[in-house]
Amino acid sequence: MRALLSSYSWPVIAGVLAALLILNYWVWPASRPDDGAPATRGYREAVAAATPAVVNIYTEKLVATQRSRMLNNPLMAIPRGVPRQRVERSLGSGVIMRDDGYILTNNHVIDGADAIQVLLSDGRSTAAQVVGRDRATDLAALRIDMDTLSAIKLADSDRLSVGDVVLAIGNPLGFGSSVTQGIVSGLGRFGLTPGTYEGFIQTDAVIHPGNSGGALVDADGALVGINSLIYTASDGGSGTTGIGVSLAIPSNLAEFVMDDLIRYGQVIRGWLGVQVEQIADGGNANSRLLVRAVADDGPAARAGLRAGDVITHFNNERIDDVRLAMYEVSLLRPGDRLQMTVTREGSSVDLTAVIATQPQATST
Repeated sequence: MRALLSSYSWPVIAGVLAALLILNYWVWPASRPDDGAPATRGYREAVAAATPAVVNIYTEKLVATQRSRMLNNPLMAIPRGVPRQRVERSLGSGVIMRDDGYILTNNHVIDGADAIQVLLSDGRSTAAQVVGRDRATDLAALRIDMDTLSAIKLADSDRLSVGDVVLAIGNPLGFGSSVTQGIVSGLGRFGLTPGTYEGFIQTDAVIHPGNSGGALVDADGALVGINSLIYTASDGGSGTTGIGVSLAIPSNLAEFVMDDLIRYGQVIRGWLGVQVEQIADGGNANSRLLVRAVADDGPAARAGLRAGDVITHFNNERIDDVRLAMYEVSLLRPGDRLQMTVTREGSSVDLTAVIATQPQATST
């Protein structure tokens, strides 16, 4: 009997040992943390890459105090110690775009500020000077004089897709550097502000006051947008709806604006010199631009465009949205040529306009 058991036991033992070897070398290592690190690393590499380029911005401005009726009496002397001005402080965020000290933020973060202080992620602090501001896109360029700055890596925001993971980094409510995570909920959002030049990235990453001007980065830590707005809409009652709708300015537009502010002190936008209205293209999903007016001696007028013409194509591309079409015109440079396909009295006409510089306080 003992011999019989021995003849069966050694294959069983060998099989168990082989199974343990397989588990030890191929199965268990995949489920074990490596050198004590957590098994799920999340987006720590992206945050580590982007955070040094995100700064906290603190501003101060002098605001006249409201005087009491008694102090407005011209027969009464103002008592000593009564302040005529007070200091109003606010906060926001910014992104180091170049290692020579250029920072991009929202214009509303620094608008009207008498003093701007920038706090870096490494604890250093310095005053900042305004290089230029663009109210149309709510962007502003600042400059600081410091060494060893970490500039953000730039991504192509045109390559974003709905569903992509994004991270918002900024200074919400003065807490300092904070990170929230979400996805891209929509692209090319227009009509959300009085400005013409929009095309916002919509995300569900949570942002708060103080996040404005901060970075929206992709899963690799590269900049895809500048966090700008929290959109809410009245629900007809005492509250608001739309919580979780955060809006960011695409990085491609932000870089375009910043480069112009640094180079020219203002944004140089293309100008066609028309007033247009979007009309439906029959039963199709596409749209067309009905020309309502043409500026005298403007690029469109010199190209032969007339009021009443209907523009169907720009540079051989069918027009889908009037706001997007005119936004793309604004990104052209003076001297660029724009081909237009126009329907006039039932016939198709091809025209070519030479883009000019947009005059101040005028439409595209």
